[in-house]
Amino acid sequence: MKTPTIILVAAAAALGPMAWAAAASAASIRPAPLVETVRRATAGFQDAASATAAGYAPFLGCVSGPAEGAMGIHFVNGDLVNDGELDAQHPEALIYEPSNGELKLVGVEYIVIAETWDAHHASPPALLGQVFEYNGSPNRFGIPAFYELHVWAWRDNPRGSFADWNPKVSCQDYIATP
Repeated sequence: MKTPTIILVAAAAALGPMAWAAAASAASIRPAPLVETVRRATAGFQDAASATAAGYAPFLGCVSGPAEGAMGIHFVNGDLVNDGELDAQHPEALIYEPSNGELKLVGVEYIVIAETWDAHHASPPALLGQVFEYNGSPNRFGIPAFYELHVWAWRDNPRGSFADWNPKVSCQDYIATP
């Protein structure tokens, strides 16, 4: 039986040079640089206990939107949120999905308070070419206006690596603790 790669190469050869270039390009697709950076920076946080030990704590339970999918449980480091700085190596929030009694790291969120950022910068924040979104206040999180950027580094998102909501993430297994 032929493998998918052999079939792809055979089809590209039969269709000519343009198909061959497209097949070669598809085979070399790599994640965006920020996704790769996040994977390297957060590899040690696969276990939520390591996040807690590093100063992260759960914030507001499991965030879901029935029509959009979910975000998951944000473990936020308040010191990083309040420092007014952004560092691709140190995301302000780690995002976990509850599944079968465990928490699985699915992504991160970079967060900076808008007033602090705007006091020192003329444009919205960006990391490795990814521009942050603005969230005004009041908001459902009860925090001042802020800029944010989600990075789905550990769970594929059909809406894109930087979309807020991920239809492949669920809060179905979330159990709130008093």
